[in-house]
Amino acid sequence: MVGAYCTSFGNSQSLDNSEGPPDSAIRAARLLDVKTGAFIEDAVVLIKGERIAAVGAGLLIPSGTNVIDLGSVTLMPGLIDCHNHLMMRFGPDEPYYKELVTKSQAYRALEGAANARETLHAGFTTVRDVGNKGSGYADVALRDAINKGLVDGPRMLVATRGIAAVGQYFPFGISPDLQHFPTGAQMISGVEEARRAVREQIGHGADLIKIYADWQYPTLTLDEIRVIVEEAHKLHRKVAAHATTTEGIRNAVTAGVDSIEHGDEPDRETLEMMKKKGTFLVLTVGIYFALSERATNEKQRVFLSQRNELLRRTVSLAQEVGVKIAGGMDAAEAAFHGKNAQQLTVLVQLGVTPIDAIRTQTLNAAELLGWSDRVGTVEPGRFADLIAVDGDPLADITELERVTFVMKGGLVVKGQGKPR
Repeated sequence: MVGAYCTSFGNSQSLDNSEGPPDSAIRAARLLDVKTGAFIEDAVVLIKGERIAAVGAGLLIPSGTNVIDLGSVTLMPGLIDCHNHLMMRFGPDEPYYKELVTKSQAYRALEGAANARETLHAGFTTVRDVGNKGSGYADVALRDAINKGLVDGPRMLVATRGIAAVGQYFPFGISPDLQHFPTGAQMISGVEEARRAVREQIGHGADLIKIYADWQYPTLTLDEIRVIVEEAHKLHRKVAAHATTTEGIRNAVTAGVDSIEHGDEPDRETLEMMKKKGTFLVLTVGIYFALSERATNEKQRVFLSQRNELLRRTVSLAQEVGVKIAGGMDAAEAAFHGKNAQQLTVLVQLGVTPIDAIRTQTLNAAELLGWSDRVGTVEPGRFADLIAVDGDPLADITELERVTFVMKGGLVVKGQGKPR
């Protein structure tokens, strides 16, 4: 298997001498190839600038190269969280509206920077941030600040404000006298308001569009979703749809969205339509299990237990049908930022094999983002986004909750060689 892996890179193992020696090399006992599920023993990764120059078993390291020898660890590509909310950091008993009325957008951007740092140090070098929960366009600012090196954080694709039907997203229960009370999404009613919202958000820097296709029941109409998809795709942006009810999921898939977020209750017919269309299912099972562990009353425990069993059925059925699966922690509370790998642990508890769980947040996630040529695997030409764990994540998936080394774009941000 090692030979097959090395052969797949062909001449990419040899650096072009005209480009000079690599800036650095990482040596590790083993490297997990997420494509094949095999380990490459005595792994060496040569890095030039931000990118991987060569990968293989026992590669010759040119003289003058800065060598980072990680010893007996397992090396892997940086993980990707496909469903996160970096701009949100509230406590377990705090009402949603408190975020909107007690914190300025500037303060929330600073909270976002803290969340981004925790997420990066947890081994998640890329994040798809699906809605900033009423913080305007602070997520665009955070993304740009990270890209410029002003703050530490993962690569970000941002959905900015999100789009929901009028009256069908947080906060609920606000006095009707408060006409301009801030909301957690951009509220629309009708096709033209939907179209305008997409154009506005992309105009202000959105990398993708997030919609709420349902809440307790379907909310946005098929025509509203269709025009959102039409406008987004015309401007080369994907559409992520929060959808948990059977009908809401079906409506969003029918209208042509690129991913179903959460997707708690799809039926087989809809899953088969998702497979045919290439629609991703972005599972967020980790958050339900995390909430179950801190349930304070029997009603909560019963509800979350039932929800967890429903998710077990959904995961099994989606795998049986062959739907593409990605995942994310859905972190919005302070307690869950930096705990993103719990999503992978829970997937395995629900019956997913460790390698398939890992693929949901590497290989599959990169495909969903449209970044397969940049992230998700350890291959020449990809960003040098790498993590390491002490043990074997295929034997114990919880190893990914204890990342010991993180590199992003060729720079060490955690572990050996960290510059500060």
